[in-house]
This record gives sequence, structure tokens and C-alpha cells, in this order.
Amino acid sequence: MKLDILAIGAHPDDVELSCSGTLAKEIDHGKKVGILDLTRGELGTRGTPETRDQEAKDAAEILGVTVRENLGFRDGFFKNDEAHQLAIIQIIRKYQPEIVLCNAIDDRHIDHGKGSKLVSDSCFLSGLRKIETSLEGTKQDAWRPKKVYHYIQWKILEPDFVVDITGYLDKKMESVMAYKTQFYDADSKAPSTPISSRNFMESIRYRAADLGRIIGVDHAEGYTVERYAAVDSIFDLI
Repeated sequence: MKLDILAIGAHPDDVELSCSGTLAKEIDHGKKVGILDLTRGELGTRGTPETRDQEAKDAAEILGVTVRENLGFRDGFFKNDEAHQLAIIQIIRKYQPEIVLCNAIDDRHIDHGKGSKLVSDSCFLSGLRKIETSLEGTKQDAWRPKKVYHYIQWKILEPDFVVDITGYLDKKMESVMAYKTQFYDADSKAPSTPISSRNFMESIRYRAADLGRIIGVDHAEGYTVERYAAVDSIFDLI
């Protein structure tokens, strides 16, 4: 199965919090989109790996993604080494995405920057023919995504480009709130965390509105690039 976009997150909910508006819009436009979670988020203060598994499934259904997989890397302790790279390469070659979206290059959680570099390196290595991988006994062809973009997470990084997600913020928020053990719930007795406050939930809407304001639309999501972003015509810029 070939995908147009593969969105990769170190933890379940990274993708929903950061780029799900973009995904929802592209899905609505007929693109095939998948999500790959590197870990099960088992070190999270609230909830369990099992509840997170179900929440990730629910969020995927809300967004309408074609496929969602989890590599089961160790939350907090995965490394950017050969074994982890090969596991990601196998997925990249399996789905052959044109675009990969992945974690912020620098962020509060150590897994975000680490995951960002791991995915970026794996995307490059996946295009090398002499690295051999197989899936269900069949040798895989080399594949390198055309573009790797990094979404913005906790830190307010300056985006290199932004995507208009006007009309898709409610879908984004619905997918985020599928992680009901993680985010704001006035009745929850679970320990408080930096992402469980009402303020954090409001900040998601605010950031989308602020990025939208800057480009003259209602809502937007921002990304950073590894290489220059190019357009065919200057009129492609809104």
C-alpha cells in the first residue's frame, strides 16, 4: 500500500497535537495518509500503554487515516542507532510515502528532538540500495521520501512555512481529545502534568489562530524544513 503522507511521532498524540489539521485537510482532498508511532508512550504520567493504544486507534478513526502502526520503541530510551533506523526504513519502504512529517527538531521532551533526527536519518538511509530489508520474506525496494518536514510542538519555533487548516481545527481538536486520559478533564483525579491543564488545550487553538492570522487565514499549522522549500510559481504563495 502506497501512502502520500506518513506522519511519524515519538509518542501517540504527537501527530494529533502538531499536524492533524494538515492531515485531515489532505485526507479530505483524497490523499492517502498514515501515522507511525515510535513508542507506546508508556512513561506518560497519566493513563497506561493500553489506554493510549485505544486512544490512538480512536484518533486515527476520527482523522480517517488509512493505516496506523506502532514500532514499540522504548519510551524515553530509544536510540538513533542501526537497529532503530532499520525498523523505520522497513516501514518507509513498505508504504513509500512522498512526504514524511516528523517531530520538532528541538523541543522540551527529549524524545522529540531525538525522534526527529532518527526519522530524518532513516529517510535518507532508506534510499540506499545496498541497505537490504525485507517484509514477510520479500526483499524491499529502496525508497526515499521526496520531502521531510518537521512539525512544531511545545517550543514556539519559527516556521519555515505554514499550512492553511481553516475549517479543520475542530477535527484536529476532536482527534486530540480522543486522548482523554492525557488532556484536560475537570473531573480527573490523575496527577497534573504540563499538558493536562485547560491552558494547554487553549494554547493549541491559540497557536493555530495566531499562525493563521500571520498569513491572513483563520487557522494554520507550522513546519520547519531541512532543505529550501520551492514553488513552481510565485502565485502559489498565498
